[in-house]
Amino acid sequence: MKSSKLLADILAGFAAGTFIGILFAPGKGSLIRKQIMNKGEDYADSLKDKMDSLNKKYQNRLQKTKSEHEDGQSKPEDIKIEKSEVSGS
Repeated sequence: MKSSKLLADILAGFAAGTFIGILFAPGKGSLIRKQIMNKGEDYADSLKDKMDSLNKKYQNRLQKTKSEHEDGQSKPEDIKIEKSEVSGS
């Protein structure tokens, strides 16, 4: 199993455990719903930040590749994308 897959599985398990823990914790229903909403918003913000970062990284890579191609430094068949660039490592 790849480490990125393992990390994703661990994070998913942690999120599910947190959600279930909040649901079964003693407390007022409205408070628990508010906590769930806050956690969901936190996860959504985190995901948005990661996607923005990834998008910026690839935009920079695209611009660099485009300028190299226009300068005659590389040909389209010479362009190789490293596995680490795809996996986000």
